[in-house]
Amino acid sequence: MMDPKLDLLYRLADDQLILGHRNSEWNGLGPILEEDIAFSSMAQDKLGHSLQLYMLLHELGEAEPDTVAFTRNAPQFHCCQLTELPIGEYDFSLIRHFLFDHAELLRFEALANSSYEPLALVARKVKGELKYHVLHANTWVKRLGTATEEAITRMQAALEFTLPYALGIFETTDAENEIISSGLFIGEKELQRRWEASISKVLAQTALTLPDLRLLTPVAGGRHGQHTEHLQPLLDEMAEVFRLDPTADW
Repeated sequence: MMDPKLDLLYRLADDQLILGHRNSEWNGLGPILEEDIAFSSMAQDKLGHSLQLYMLLHELGEAEPDTVAFTRNAPQFHCCQLTELPIGEYDFSLIRHFLFDHAELLRFEALANSSYEPLALVARKVKGELKYHVLHANTWVKRLGTATEEAITRMQAALEFTLPYALGIFETTDAENEIISSGLFIGEKELQRRWEASISKVLAQTALTLPDLRLLTPVAGGRHGQHTEHLQPLLDEMAEVFRLDPTADW
């Protein structure tokens, strides 16, 4: 079993890195200029969050952040599968953003009280930025979720497609019990409970219907190195420049 601190940090950092790169793919492609800028800005935030977390890993004896980020292959990553899916249409990316960032805000609010003080310090900084991510997601979900029949239909379809992947955010590892007992984190079950209440409150203000989550099968495996066919090509693209000269200073 991986050390609980390493286990938790790798999951946090890998989620931020991969979704940060996915969100950056909206640069120049947003449906309106405002959203082009918004997704690019949020992507930059997530890459910054991942760097802070990889630095904590380095302090615990892991390799340099760039080495960890750009030299591993898909089976060595611990991100949930939700983060690695292609950006698709805007409705999917918006719903992914909504579901993921609600979970992340709640996660980092809890981590602000972690028994591992270096992580708690990072969480106290990160949660402030995540509040704006969630505000952005809520604004557009409410706007499109109460708009035209076509908009509501597309948003509902995106929600139903994405939810099983979103449930994979809360996939546990063998270190879960120790993570909770040591005070590192409240645990994935409690986080999921808070997340369900949070997204339900927002969706209740729209014409969208939240399916019964108990009837859905979570798309799991990512926390254990089992990924979709989309992750390795993304990693290859991300690392293309770094691998030309891993010893270079950028």
